[in-house]
Amino acid sequence: MDRSFVAQLNNYRITTAEILYWMPDHKHVLQSYIWQNLDLAPRFPNLSKFLDFWERNLEGKLHRVRVASAQLIKPAEFGFACGLYHLH
Repeated sequence: MDRSFVAQLNNYRITTAEILYWMPDHKHVLQSYIWQNLDLAPRFPNLSKFLDFWERNLEGKLHRVRVASAQLIKPAEFGFACGLYHLH
């Protein structure tokens, strides 16, 4: 069985983070980095682990992190038809 599918069944959801950081060589310039992975909302342990790694090992100082998250496996949504159709 696919590990990402099993993770989604255990409430993991696709998480996207836009990370703005100051470039090490040009301290007045912001650079954007997009991170995407399955993570548990609302604590986001995988994203937190990545950001801790960033702070310890990379030179670009973090400016802002924006996070979006969406559940991929969810109950089906039903809609009712607005008409009646007759077949022979």
